[in-house]
Amino acid sequence: MKILVLNGSPAGEGSITLQTVRYLEKRFPEASFSFLPAASRIRGYERDFAEARAALEDAELLLFSYPVYTFLIPAQLYRFLELIRENGVDLAGKWMSQISTSKHFYDVTAHRFLLDYAEEAGMHAVRGLSADMEDLLKEKGRREAEGWFRHLLWAVKHHSAEPARLPAAPDGDRRKAAVPAGGTAKRSGKRIALVADLEEGNEVLASMIARFEARSPWPVTVVNLRDFPFAGGCLGCFHCAAAGECVYRDGFDVLLRNQIQTADATVYAFRVSDHSMGYRFKLFDDRQFMNGHRTVTMGKPVGYLIDGCLSREENLRMLIEARAEVGGNMLAGAASSERDPDGEIDRLAGELSYAVIRSYSLPANFFGVGGMKIFRDLIYQMQGLMREDHRFYREHGFYDFPQKKKATVVGMYLVGEMMRNEKLKKKLGGNMTKGMLMPYKAVVDKALPRGKKSGKGADPA
Repeated sequence: MKILVLNGSPAGEGSITLQTVRYLEKRFPEASFSFLPAASRIRGYERDFAEARAALEDAELLLFSYPVYTFLIPAQLYRFLELIRENGVDLAGKWMSQISTSKHFYDVTAHRFLLDYAEEAGMHAVRGLSADMEDLLKEKGRREAEGWFRHLLWAVKHHSAEPARLPAAPDGDRRKAAVPAGGTAKRSGKRIALVADLEEGNEVLASMIARFEARSPWPVTVVNLRDFPFAGGCLGCFHCAAAGECVYRDGFDVLLRNQIQTADATVYAFRVSDHSMGYRFKLFDDRQFMNGHRTVTMGKPVGYLIDGCLSREENLRMLIEARAEVGGNMLAGAASSERDPDGEIDRLAGELSYAVIRSYSLPANFFGVGGMKIFRDLIYQMQGLMREDHRFYREHGFYDFPQKKKATVVGMYLVGEMMRNEKLKKKLGGNMTKGMLMPYKAVVDKALPRGKKSGKGADPA
C-alpha cells in the first residue's frame, strides 16, 4: 500500500507527532511510506502545487500527521486542504486516517473535522490515533500505536470504512435490515450482551437486532429493558456508596452483573426519542450508579444499533462517544436505520469481533481523559464516603495527580530560567528543539521490524 504522510506540523521534521509515524515506518517495513511537508512548506505549495498533486494522486492512503491546535488542525494544514480543492485534485476512492498528538484538549473536534472533509471528498476513512505527546516514550503507547496501525491495514483490506454521516436522510426514512437465513456459525468462549429498548411493533429495530444476531460470530444475549420490572429510578440516596448495594430490591443488580457486565462486549439498541436514547435507557444508566464511578467494564468494546436519523443528532453522537471513552470501552461503531443498515450492522459485527479477539483498545481522547480527571478529583475528595470507588481508583492507578511529578516540575523551572536568559537562548539557538526530539528519536532508532530479535532476546511484538 502506498501511504502518503501529510505532515501537518509547522515544525516540519521537528514534529513530535511525526516521530510516531517514523516509528511505525520502521515497525512495518511491508508498508510503503512517503512524506509531504504539507504545513511547513505551505507558501511554496501556494505558488506551485504540482509536486503535491503528483504525490496525492499516486497515493492509496493519506495519513494526516499533526499536533492539535486550538480545537482543530494547524492553520497551515487547513490551508493545504483548501489548496487541494482549489487545484481540483480528486481524492474520491482513496483511503485516509490520521495521527494526532496533544494533551487531549478537544482532539475529538480536530479528528471529526478531517473525517467530514474526507467524506465530502468521497474518501474511505478509518478512525485515527489520538495519542498523548509522550505516548511514544512508553511501552503502552508504542503498543497502542502498533495496534492502531495493524487495525488500519486490516480495515483497508476488509473495506471496513467509517459509515457516512453527511448529509442526513430525510426525517422518517427508516429502513429495515435484511435478516439473512441461517446466519454466521457461532464460536464458543465469548459472549455479547445486547441491551435493547425494543417496543412491540417496532419492526425496524427488531430487524436490526435480528441481523446483528445472525452476523455476530459469538452468541448474543438479548436483554429487553421493556421486560424488566424497574422499581424506580435512582434516588441519589448514596446508600450504594456506603453499603455497596442499591436500596431497591428489584433484582437490577443481578441483571446488570450476571447478564451484562460478564459479557465480552456490549451492544445497545434503541429508537431515537427526544434526541436521546429514551426514558428506559436513562433509567438503566441512572441505576448503574450502584457501581459508583468505577469503570467495571473497561477494556470491553461496545456498539450501537439505532433506529432513527443519527446523523441529525450531533449531541447524541457526542454522548455515545463520551460514554465509551469515560468507561474505557473501544467504540466499535453505531449502525443506524437511515442509510445502509445492512452494511453498517455487518461492519459493527466485524469490528466487535476484531476487538474481542485482539483485546483492541486505543488511548483515551479528550472525553475519556477529561472525564476521568474530573472523577479522579471527585473520588479523592469523597473517599471517606465512596470507599469502593476510592479503592478501585487507587488499585488501578487513577490518582495520577500532576503534583506527584516533582522531577518534571523542577525540570520545567530550569527550562523556564534558560528561556528567560537571552545570552543562553542566543547560544543554544535551535539546539533546544533538537534536545526535545532526542528521546523520541532514540525510540525510533531502536525500533526493529516485527518478529526480529534484538540483542536482549525476542522482540515482544
